Amino acid sequence: MAAVISSSQNEAEDFKQKGLDIMPHRHRMMNESPGLDEKFKDENHPLRIVFVCAMWMTRFDVPSCSTIYLDKPMQNHTLMQTIARANRVFKDKVNGLIMDYIGVFRNLQKALAIYGAAAGGGIEEGDIPIKAKTALVEQLREEFAEATDFCTAKKIDLPKLLSTQDAFARTKLWADAVEAILHGDDSKRTYFSLAGNITRLYKAILPDPNANEFTASEALFSRLTQEIRSEVPDVAISEVKAQVEELLDDSIMAGQFIIPDSQGQYIDLSQLDFEALKARFATGYQRTEAEKLKGTLNRKLQRMVSLNKSRTNYLEKFQQMIEDYNAGLRNVELFFNNLLTFAQDLEVEDKRAIAENLTEEKLAILDLLTKPEVNLTKQEEKEVKQVAKVLLENLKREKLVLDWRKRQQSRAVVQLAIEEGLDQLPQSYSAEIYEQKCDRVYQHIYDSYLDLGKNIYIVAA
Repeated sequence: MAAVISSSQNEAEDFKQKGLDIMPHRHRMMNESPGLDEKFKDENHPLRIVFVCAMWMTRFDVPSCSTIYLDKPMQNHTLMQTIARANRVFKDKVNGLIMDYIGVFRNLQKALAIYGAAAGGGIEEGDIPIKAKTALVEQLREEFAEATDFCTAKKIDLPKLLSTQDAFARTKLWADAVEAILHGDDSKRTYFSLAGNITRLYKAILPDPNANEFTASEALFSRLTQEIRSEVPDVAISEVKAQVEELLDDSIMAGQFIIPDSQGQYIDLSQLDFEALKARFATGYQRTEAEKLKGTLNRKLQRMVSLNKSRTNYLEKFQQMIEDYNAGLRNVELFFNNLLTFAQDLEVEDKRAIAENLTEEKLAILDLLTKPEVNLTKQEEKEVKQVAKVLLENLKREKLVLDWRKRQQSRAVVQLAIEEGLDQLPQSYSAEIYEQKCDRVYQHIYDSYLDLGKNIYIVAA
């Protein structure tokens, strides 16, 4: 998006004749379309450029605005606030572009002397918040050099990736490059960071002709990034726990109660052909195959833990395996075999609800009541399972009414129902354990059930 800060309407008429969607001055904006400001703030709206004479130059925050054209004299705080319109953080935007047609920036040092020093930001004489695009070009050149050195250290011949004409040889070169980068999560993250910086800076320089120097190289790094992502989704395992915590709130508040994996598909571990996986690992690119399996297990784990937080021990075990591999404590062959064993254990856990003759949501209640382990006899285990069944059925039938979480009285009714239901637990549960279980079950119900008929188990049930 762009805003043209102009003192006349000539430019506006010129743009209008060319069929561009603009509004020439603030009175026309306000009279013809009261919601124009909201339209311009919407990054997806077709309104892409406006002419501004007043008002929008200050206190009008549009983070997606990337370009401002200045042909109107301004100074002091008006100048400071105007150039800041294009300097807001937004997605991958790394800078704004200011086109100064009348030398407004001559007043910038004076404005900084008045308003910059008072901000206490350590501004010194000569410091300005703007730079020529040549500075971005130099920064991009440095990023390319660093990324090239990284690839060279991995024995990746970048020019050869583009110059090789034979299709089979070229395919092998790209696969070799992916395998070289997938040398642990640190290596993969480093490459993604370098390639991401290159792409962001390259886009920031466009449409300046100086960007042409880097077009082929930027396309090369982007292609290599795509090749890696097509093989293995970029998932930071250390962030999975936080994602699981946020997923429940996001799912419920948005009115969507389906928890798919990160690619919109469900992972059935029973469909994995372990022998075929071993064969591909033995004859193919070992790091790539290990990364693929790791990604599959990670997506499955996210969904399983979202449905039953008592499974976090699996998540911790999974993360420890990855940390050991990244630290060099396990080679890729041992890591792959560990993942295969873990996948088989996870498959058993995924089918445990069926083995217990319970639904997934009743199993979650049962696990909350029995984990950490409580010393129970076989008879007491049956009694606890029955308590879990009856409690959930009672809550869903009578207590989880519309918007129950929003009303204190309804929440109190649910809390009381849980306490009365768990009062039927065997004598092995002390008063202290009983209170802990009441709290944990209530929190689980609050997180997982919006009201009757709306919960995260609709698909899984």
